[in-house]
Amino acid sequence: MEQYILSLDQGTTSSRAIVFDKKGSIVSIAQKEFKQYFPKSGWVEHDPEEIWSTQAGVAAEATVKHGLNGKNIAAIGITNQRETVVVWDRNTSKPVYNAIVWQDKRTADYCESLKEEGKGKMIREKTGLVIDSYFSASKVKWILDNVEGARERAEAGDLVLGTIDTWIIWKFTKGELHVTDVTNACRTQLFNINTMDWDDDLLQLFDIPESMLPQVKDSSEVYGNSKTTVFASKIPIAGIAGDQMAALFGQMCTKKGMVKNTYGTGCFMLMNIGDKPIISEHNLLTTVAWRIKGKTVYALEGSIFIGGAVVQWLRDGLGIIKRSRDVEPLGESVDSTEGVYFIPAFAGLGAPYWNQKAKGVIFGMTRGTTDAHIARASIESIAYQTMDILTSMQADSGLQIKELRVDGGASVNDTLMQFQADILDSVTIRPKITETTALGAAYLAGLAVGFWESEEQIGEMWQEEKRFEPEEDRSKVTEGIKGWYRAIKALEYWTTL
Repeated sequence: MEQYILSLDQGTTSSRAIVFDKKGSIVSIAQKEFKQYFPKSGWVEHDPEEIWSTQAGVAAEATVKHGLNGKNIAAIGITNQRETVVVWDRNTSKPVYNAIVWQDKRTADYCESLKEEGKGKMIREKTGLVIDSYFSASKVKWILDNVEGARERAEAGDLVLGTIDTWIIWKFTKGELHVTDVTNACRTQLFNINTMDWDDDLLQLFDIPESMLPQVKDSSEVYGNSKTTVFASKIPIAGIAGDQMAALFGQMCTKKGMVKNTYGTGCFMLMNIGDKPIISEHNLLTTVAWRIKGKTVYALEGSIFIGGAVVQWLRDGLGIIKRSRDVEPLGESVDSTEGVYFIPAFAGLGAPYWNQKAKGVIFGMTRGTTDAHIARASIESIAYQTMDILTSMQADSGLQIKELRVDGGASVNDTLMQFQADILDSVTIRPKITETTALGAAYLAGLAVGFWESEEQIGEMWQEEKRFEPEEDRSKVTEGIKGWYRAIKALEYWTTL
């Protein structure tokens, strides 16, 4: 019977399931969106039961759609939205509160108080992270402090916590497995990336009982078998990775110095830095990329808040395009921006600036400026922001980047990809399969059960779809970069007034 890998890709707005064959090709895909809850300004929640029902539903749909059943599935791999966290009852499996999503800002003031208390250095050295409401620890503390009876139940050992991978596996195994992997554990702000274990000092700081924590596993190993009615037969659950780490593995960035950038609503860039963590001196995060057969690989990570979302704003906010894909021909209708720079800091500036007071600005307009110039400046803003992060990564790691591997929705834009290659002065490569997040989870699961023999075998399957070589004449590019930094300085000055 022909065998396949089922990859579950649990995202922020939808649950997806993709079936991959031995060649790493997609044979079936299913997707279902779920509801977003915004109880107060800055609060973002999901219903954990809806996450489970949609994920279970698409898993069955993707399998049946290709005429398969559980016996055809060699293993299940899971990748998930990171930092989003659930607290539930160990005995009844009922959540005590909605999942608090990574975007949620309700604990921002508490995180600021930790910074003022001088906890930043200790947290950064232990976790590689900055103090921020983005991560899971402060969210769990909020649930324990604000849900009636939650703290007492937690201290009595009745409540457990988990990121979304942990919750899905708990449901898939009917409460038999309470596990996570190193890539998700390291985003909770409770995990020490040096000792590779939960940290007593951090648990004490956030006042979270150790009994709530899942067991931390490798990113590629057989954790156990599915026990639900989704599949009639038991299937090994054998791979877990947070979405961006899964994409790094899916892009086969398995050697030190290799970099991928995911161009989505925002952009996430990760660099493989090898087997030792480097604490960034340029405002990047240090994170665990994966652990396979007990060997840990680390990464530097930089986040851009507004990437592809700038195109959505041109469509919905300004109305200068009707569809997102119209931005490329509009931008290409002019040879350059004619000195127009757009910094889309609608949600502040992310790495490496971390300026929360920043707002979106357009510089350099004249009477001759048209919607085409603004469209081109929007496209270029994504590439310039990516350049800022890559420059910081090179400074932190001491490694020179030879190529950038790209994925995500905006990576289909050839104008953007060519401009990216030009300003980085390095090759930009788009793979044939851009579903790299789900693919990475599939690879990790497949390795654990022998579906694929080795990372080397998988690496040989990776194929590029298009390669963008940098422009040889650097004069225009250099002028453009100077103008971008000038615009950034102007914006930073404006935020101080």
